[in-house]
Amino acid sequence: MTLPLISVVVTTKNEEKNIKNCLQSIQRQTYPAEFLETIVVDNQSSDCTKELALGFTDKVFDVGPERSAQRNFGIEQANGKYVLYLDADMDLSERVIEDCYEVVKHDPEMVGLYISEVVTGGSFFCKVRSFERRFYEGTVIDCARFLNKKVFMELGGFDLSMSGPEDWDFDKRLRDVGKVGLVYTPIFHNEAEFKLGKYLAKKSYYAKDFDTYISKWGWDDADIQKQFGFWYRFLWVFLENGKWKKLVTHPFLVFGMYFLRVMVGIQFLRRKSLRINNDILSPYA
Repeated sequence: MTLPLISVVVTTKNEEKNIKNCLQSIQRQTYPAEFLETIVVDNQSSDCTKELALGFTDKVFDVGPERSAQRNFGIEQANGKYVLYLDADMDLSERVIEDCYEVVKHDPEMVGLYISEVVTGGSFFCKVRSFERRFYEGTVIDCARFLNKKVFMELGGFDLSMSGPEDWDFDKRLRDVGKVGLVYTPIFHNEAEFKLGKYLAKKSYYAKDFDTYISKWGWDDADIQKQFGFWYRFLWVFLENGKWKKLVTHPFLVFGMYFLRVMVGIQFLRRKSLRINNDILSPYA
């Protein structure tokens, strides 16, 4: 039986510290190499990211301005029946692609898969991030990474009007057309250099398009209510389906998790307040 080609799309910008590990992890996959395609979509890196990537694949492109455009372009170039998109600071465990294929092979109605994500790094906040991430797997806070390319193209890919919530937006549309599943074979997300200020700045940057996303679907949308409402986002997502047991056994990580949630919430409210003030003042500028 001939296996289908699977394309892995990696988006990058100044990732010379991470790109080699990421691409090596693709080479180590148990899924046969002759049925794997690697595509790197860079965004005008000023370091050696592209040169390092060319040591692994000749399919290295330069596209911007944001990750949504990079992902769309990379998937459009893909020849695979299925695509897996990654950030350059992610490494694949050896069986993840094979395990994803096994799921879709046995269920043709499956159009996308969430993949378990483990945050790596020895700091307290890295452990907190990894702990927090487990609660989101397969929920509306998550997003499918392994996709049927034909379905992706039919849905029009990621919405280029937003960068940040574009994955939630795509995931909503994906769930409307077919089944999605969860693969527990992990992707490792390298956050060893975690810095609180940088983390909050990144969250604040990606929050700039939240209003665009909310306006598109409406505040009454059930997913929007979960993603932005206090009840689900701060409480129920950590309690449902027996997940509350993890909270009981890791109190220090729970404290760190809620500290980050509150800090991110403050950043979001601060950005929203600044935008409202600018809108009020702009007629008088």
